[in-house]
Amino acid sequence: MAKDTPPRRDRKMQQRLARGEAAALGELYDRFAALVHSLAHRVLDDDAAADQVTREVFGYIWENPDAYDPKQGSMRSWVARLTNSQAVYRLRQTEAAALALGGEGTTEELEQKVRRAAVAARADYIVTSMPAPLRAALELAYFQRRDYRQTAADLGVTEDEARRRLRLGLQLLPTANTRPLEGSSPPGYGRSL
Repeated sequence: MAKDTPPRRDRKMQQRLARGEAAALGELYDRFAALVHSLAHRVLDDDAAADQVTREVFGYIWENPDAYDPKQGSMRSWVARLTNSQAVYRLRQTEAAALALGGEGTTEELEQKVRRAAVAARADYIVTSMPAPLRAALELAYFQRRDYRQTAADLGVTEDEARRRLRLGLQLLPTANTRPLEGSSPPGYGRSL
């Protein structure tokens, strides 16, 4: 029996959620809770707030399973976008409330802080979701300071293949800063819940 491809598995998960199968929500939580919490924590830098965002994201998914459109991408990407959107929304609310209570800074500084947090969370997601060979090459090159020759030797691939993996991995990273915070995405993609 052939293993389900992720989009097919995602469609099946969505159908189960739409039927109200609580077990499906549990499976989805097991698959993505760590991702959701880590992305929310990256934006908010607060465990309690990240826990709250995690609950909100899975609550939204349970109440709106049809908001996921498999044609728009994988369920993992959709869940990550929901998380990023909700975490950024919560950060903006928290920082705006602090500013209104006489906190330091301006609204421009608030928006810059929100943008930096959103970009950092997106970059983290891109790195963790890229194919393992690309991620391994980047980790060797940048965290262990290996050049492409050393990376090739460590991975047991040709130097050309190591350069290709590094180039592809690096091409993905700048996309973290190109996605707008909100507005132009389809419903459920990149807006507050």
